[in-house]
Amino acid sequence: MAMAPSSLPKYVQVSEMLIREIAAGLLADGARLPPERDMAAELGISVGTLRKALGDLEGKGLLDRVQGSGNYVRRRAEVASVYAFFRLELVRGGGLPTAEVLSVDRLVKPADAPDFGPADDAHRIRRLRYLGAELIAVEEIWLDGSYGDVITADDLSDSLYHYYRHDLGLVIASATDEVGVAAMPEWTPDVFALGVGDAAGFIARVSKTGEGVAAEYSRTWFDHNKARYVARMGKG
Repeated sequence: MAMAPSSLPKYVQVSEMLIREIAAGLLADGARLPPERDMAAELGISVGTLRKALGDLEGKGLLDRVQGSGNYVRRRAEVASVYAFFRLELVRGGGLPTAEVLSVDRLVKPADAPDFGPADDAHRIRRLRYLGAELIAVEEIWLDGSYGDVITADDLSDSLYHYYRHDLGLVIASATDEVGVAAMPEWTPDVFALGVGDAAGFIARVSKTGEGVAAEYSRTWFDHNKARYVARMGKG
């Protein structure tokens, strides 16, 4: 369970990673976690940080902490999570999402984008996406220009929706994804395993506020050799 660098607090990283591991079935319902000191050492964090993360899981109903016995996983179908809308997982399952911002620009909205927001322009954010230490996707996000005058790379956290909520007052309540295959874009960085024009998994997303107003349009190209799109439904 290697940890990747992230702008989120360390205990949140650990909590989010474990939420995704549980959802993927890598930590089975009823499984006992390793002793806290051993687990903290494996993750390279302090016992205090680990206990704060485990307390977060307990509060979300994903952990039973039994005095003198240990910590036991409880699997639930729906859990409040920073990455609740992030549907990519490693092929083996899970993986903590992180991001590296490539550029942030304010531009006229692309002609081929669906309608979103009242402004004629948008903040275009291009990023590399990681799961754990694996580079798995390139991403282009267009946020309607009515949200914030200026956005810089230093402003952004690994979870854009977290940044939207806490810094812009924008709450993304729903998203519609169209998943398919597309050619890697012309701006694909050399560090990505797939090159310009190569076939990749593709997600086009329109994200909406609680009032049903489209605020964001995004495109994600992912390496199908390393990651998969997963949507879980129901109680299982």
